[in-house]
Amino acid sequence: MSEQATRGWQRPSIYDVAKQAGVSHMTVSRVLNGHPNIRESTRERVLQAIDEMNYTRSSIARALATRRAMRIGVLVDSPVQWGPNSTLRAIEEAARDAGYAISAFSISDDEQSQIDVGVVELVTQGVDALCVIAPRASSLDMLRQQSTGLPTLVIKAESDAEMHTAAVDQRAGAMAAVMHLIELGHRSIAHLSGPLDWFDARAREQGWRDALVDAGLPIGTPVVGDWTSDYGYSYGTTYDFTGVTAVFAANDQMALGVVHGLSERGLRVPDDISVVGFDDLPDARHFLPPLTTVRQDFSALGALALQIIIAAIEGEEAAEHDIIEPLLIVRGSTARPRS
Repeated sequence: MSEQATRGWQRPSIYDVAKQAGVSHMTVSRVLNGHPNIRESTRERVLQAIDEMNYTRSSIARALATRRAMRIGVLVDSPVQWGPNSTLRAIEEAARDAGYAISAFSISDDEQSQIDVGVVELVTQGVDALCVIAPRASSLDMLRQQSTGLPTLVIKAESDAEMHTAAVDQRAGAMAAVMHLIELGHRSIAHLSGPLDWFDARAREQGWRDALVDAGLPIGTPVVGDWTSDYGYSYGTTYDFTGVTAVFAANDQMALGVVHGLSERGLRVPDDISVVGFDDLPDARHFLPPLTTVRQDFSALGALALQIIIAAIEGEEAAEHDIIEPLLIVRGSTARPRS
């Protein structure tokens, strides 16, 4: 009995086609997307495997022609992180309200090469548009290599000449956090940033810089973290805080670690050092002390993203770039510096 016959009802995947043709799944993806620089003999071998395995190219053609399926494909990079995960859930909720279904494809930290596979998998489902939650610059660079012909929106704070974009204004949120510290009287404010391959981390770091420049205050060298509480703890226990009276951490998880690390050194928050985070995690108000942070309205972001996507699907004028304003939440982790 053939391998295909033993599959039952399971549709052959791009990996099966790759195995049959003796090529990588990335090569199959590039053939399906019409990429140049593929050897003709390789292209023919892939197409033959597609025909032999009944891998339905007609569904790709229908999707590329934007046939209405009332379904939106969502490509999610780093789905375990709070921001991407919350954005996905908000988009799913907004899609349901608009009568659309969502097909999601997740990319983990060590699977960036599967971005092209994710695009093909979503397109073969006949989606009407793509929404890409791509917080890392490297992910977006790989996405640009794809050509689907579908309306595409990327969740990122910077405008993009090639795609629609929507996001929470990360820079404005960071500026609000740092300005709050400045208004309290802090003059030396350290920054624990996220990985600077992330658009959000870059924007938050820029907001920290801009607020200090506007106030005429010195700018130190930020420490680049990895979003985790463990990194924040290490920073809190080892960083030289001489002269520093406040820390702006790029997310709440690192802020939690910073507070823990400072306490290990006998430094009290906010009596000795104030700490501000970013995200307003559900538990942030229960940190000890409750965390001052920046709240992102993911529900509003999901609704905005769907509004832009649906307008693009229907051929109406759609915003090229739009943003949601964040909100500073002041709690007990910040106070005036001791004189």
